[in-house]
Amino acid sequence: MPSPLVLVPACINQIGAHAYHTAQLKYVDAVASGAHCMPLIVPALGAATDLEALLDIADGVMLTGSPSNVHAGLYGQDVLDPSLPQDAARDATTLPLIRAALKRGLPLLAICRGFQEVNVALGGTLHQAVHTVAGMHDHRENKHHTLEQQYAASHRVLLQADGALSRILGGAGEIMVNSLHGQGIAQLAPGLAVEARADDGLVEAYRVADAAGFTLAVQWHPEWQLAQNPDSIKLFLAFGQACRNYQSKSGRGA
Repeated sequence: MPSPLVLVPACINQIGAHAYHTAQLKYVDAVASGAHCMPLIVPALGAATDLEALLDIADGVMLTGSPSNVHAGLYGQDVLDPSLPQDAARDATTLPLIRAALKRGLPLLAICRGFQEVNVALGGTLHQAVHTVAGMHDHRENKHHTLEQQYAASHRVLLQADGALSRILGGAGEIMVNSLHGQGIAQLAPGLAVEARADDGLVEAYRVADAAGFTLAVQWHPEWQLAQNPDSIKLFLAFGQACRNYQSKSGRGA
């Protein structure tokens, strides 16, 4: 049986004199080694993307984190800090992809920026600077720390009792996560159901409530050192199984 094919949208990054379509190794490896699926990196072509051609061959979609932010204009706000990185090409690719993938019932796993993209794609809004919002904690990483320190578990999240994420994690009521981000959910989009919150009340995981299959979005980074985190292993295994189920129903798994 061929491996299920998982779309991984790329970012646009300037490397030296040239611009590149890029996808971080840790995300691509997590799809391959954690979900046991075949990742396919999708260039950030925006309106030139042939979504139907991609979705005709796809068995799942995984949206990655990125240093860039979803443009505030997409949820009706002005950009508060123009010095922060943007990626208009990725926005123009992922938001239509999200809506089209959900319409087809494809399994979807969204991480960090991807978590924020799904919310915006479906009509939600973001806090552009969570640490400036009254009552919220500072969820950003320390730029002076090593990657090991930045991606270490930093706070707990409380899981929704009997929620999809709690069931995947064996009935857990709370877990420690490596959540490092400057932006976060302000208004949850219609049709999304909260799966986990931080102690300050910030939404850290949700699902699409009426989706037929697997649709989970998390603000933290389960792809980081995946093999060393039992909770992350369970999450990617569940996503991979959902992709195999979709593949089987499509007839491509024969």
